[in-house]
Formats: sequence, structure tokens, C-alpha cells
Amino acid sequence: MKGSVGDTIIVESERVSGPVRVGVIEEVLKDQPPRYQVHWEDGHSSILSPSGGSAHIKRARPRKRA
Repeated sequence: MKGSVGDTIIVESERVSGPVRVGVIEEVLKDQPPRYQVHWEDGHSSILSPSGGSAHIKRARPRKRA
């Protein structure tokens, strides 16, 4: 699934008992392979290139027009 600015990205841990990381895509740096600038829930930002099956994306809800 392709991510867009504002979408939430959820990255599963490589370890069974490891925590899940959740962040918001701030910028799409590259489409193929995907590279995103992500702002994480803990306040940090990083560049992420998700590997197959390690991440899923939750679409941002479209804003209602006034």
C-alpha cells in the first residue's frame, strides 16, 4: 500500500515482545521503493523505508469542506 502525507504508519516489531511503532507520514521522499519522513508518537522524526510485511498504513480521513 502506498502512503500519503497525513497517513498513519504502523510498524510491527521484529521481536515477538517488542513494541509497535506508530507515526504520521510528514513527507513522501520516494515512491519506489517507498521512503517516508515520519513523525513518531514519541516526538522523534526519522526517514523510513518499510520492508515487506513490517508496516501497514491507515489512511487519513479526508477533511470536510466548509
